[in-house]
Amino acid sequence: MYKLTKNIKILSFSLMILGLVGLAYGFYTAPHSIEESKAIVASYSHGDHGSDHDLDSGHKDDSHNSDNAIASDHSEEYNKLDHQSDEHSVSHDEHVYHQLSNRPWSALYVAALFFFLISLGTLAFYAIQRASQAGWSPILFRVMEGITGYLLPGSIIILIFLILSTMHLNHLFIWMDPEVVNHDEIIKAKSGYLDSQFFIGRAIFYILGWNLYRFFSRKFSIAQDQSNDVSNHKKNFKISAGFLAFFIVTESMMSWDWIMSVDPHWFSTLFGWYVFASMFVSGITMIAMITIYLKSQGYLSGANHNHLHDLAKYMFGVSIFWAYLWFSQFMLIWYANIPEEVTYFITRMEDYALPFWGMLVTNLIFPFLLLMNSDYKRINWFIVTAGVVILMGHYIDFYNMIMPSTVGDQWYIGIPEIGGIMFFGGLFIYVVFNTLSKVPLEPSGDPLFKESEKFVY
Repeated sequence: MYKLTKNIKILSFSLMILGLVGLAYGFYTAPHSIEESKAIVASYSHGDHGSDHDLDSGHKDDSHNSDNAIASDHSEEYNKLDHQSDEHSVSHDEHVYHQLSNRPWSALYVAALFFFLISLGTLAFYAIQRASQAGWSPILFRVMEGITGYLLPGSIIILIFLILSTMHLNHLFIWMDPEVVNHDEIIKAKSGYLDSQFFIGRAIFYILGWNLYRFFSRKFSIAQDQSNDVSNHKKNFKISAGFLAFFIVTESMMSWDWIMSVDPHWFSTLFGWYVFASMFVSGITMIAMITIYLKSQGYLSGANHNHLHDLAKYMFGVSIFWAYLWFSQFMLIWYANIPEEVTYFITRMEDYALPFWGMLVTNLIFPFLLLMNSDYKRINWFIVTAGVVILMGHYIDFYNMIMPSTVGDQWYIGIPEIGGIMFFGGLFIYVVFNTLSKVPLEPSGDPLFKESEKFVY
């Protein structure tokens, strides 16, 4: 039976403390007024934003140099121009202020969402193994159950964040602002669905369904170890099949609500599948990496190179599947060239060129080259290396989904972003390994366990 080590505790709590400091720094240094945001922009823009004021001064100087008659005739026109320029300047400054103040919130949200979706992706993979009665994977069930142990705390954090968003403590979801809705016909037309109370109600529904499945499946899995029949195994099979039908609908709706709605003018009918592929491969990657770690510590002796080879094949295959979905979404939107759709990619290619194109390298090219060879899929350090890159790439993937719509071009990966990764990474490590220590790592009562233990091909 696995015992939570002192080193794991020290690592996880150190990451959480450092992460909290980084997040706190992000909120502390974020602007709390338009004047502060203007000062921040001026500090790294070298005065480029002063052009509007220079234009205003030019109008005023010209008007003084003209004769009194012309000045009298056109004074009202100049006043209107100045007033419009001032309104535009105030609107721009307010917009930049919201973007800068959104940054620590966005950094927290991306990290919280990323680790939560790793757990949810693992839960989907686990349910597929249960429902398909797969013979190779039961020896890894406890690892999967350990990772899904993060589902409950992770989902509670996400729910609290969404509730705080509806209370207007941030501006990540602009459709929650009544003033924006009243002046935007597109968002107003979606107000029946994009309603704050309905939004939170749906979130509770998703979270409740996912956690209930995880609770009962884990309960039946543990009970099967002490059972003399296969009744608990059959119960797990039935609820897993039902959960997958529930999951495929709620996962798509979750991706629309929690991710796509940060940019309510844009939509993609493929988006639910795209998000699923990203979290699915991240979950499988985490299973492989934790399995390798446990084997290095002398646990899971029954898990052999064939199990790791299969996990690596999933990592390779789902990475290709993710790339297929990414290109399908990109190609159709880019080729159609509809302004309200293609702007989604133009914004990312122009303002987020490095993370946008870097994501393709880390999520497709690198794992493709590293895991294409069958022999490499049996080498642990190859799998771990590919896994680290895949997880980094899919964090950047979620970063690209959220940041352009919430912080615009006022982005960079700094202390708040790194702090968010460290805090939620530390929490994830502690919860997962603590869950692993609660029950034996091998589900010996599972009727397919012997088949899994002898898995060879």
